[in-house]
Amino acid sequence: MFNPSRDQVRQFFIDSWRKQSEGAPLMPIEAMAAAIAALHPEYHALLESRDEYIDRDYPPEHGKTNPFLHLSMHLAIAEQLSIDQPPGIRASVDKLAAQEGSRHHAEHAIMDCLAETLWQAQQSSVAPDASLYLECINRKLQAKK
Repeated sequence: MFNPSRDQVRQFFIDSWRKQSEGAPLMPIEAMAAAIAALHPEYHALLESRDEYIDRDYPPEHGKTNPFLHLSMHLAIAEQLSIDQPPGIRASVDKLAAQEGSRHHAEHAIMDCLAETLWQAQQSSVAPDASLYLECINRKLQAKK
């Protein structure tokens, strides 16, 4: 399994954004990352200023979202949707996207579910529970009705 370091993840997003900006060829995963970054203009300056942001910490107590974590969560969700894994996520997110007005807004709505699922898995030293993840997404869907 691929387990990149914090700096490797950050460099990946910076490089993907740079390549897209320059019109350079992109691997499919880089194209996904660049497309996600394009939806976040508030992060463009950060992605264009590697030396200033590559080592910056984003502690929760400062009240700022870690932009690289945010982009990474979008990428994880986009990959899940592309292969419908866990099974049923695509249909649930499609419904949520219809309610929210866009897939991007739906992804923001389920980021908490992904974070909670990953946190629970880490705390228990087990694999993430796909059924709990989908239950959380479906609760979001029901709450929007």
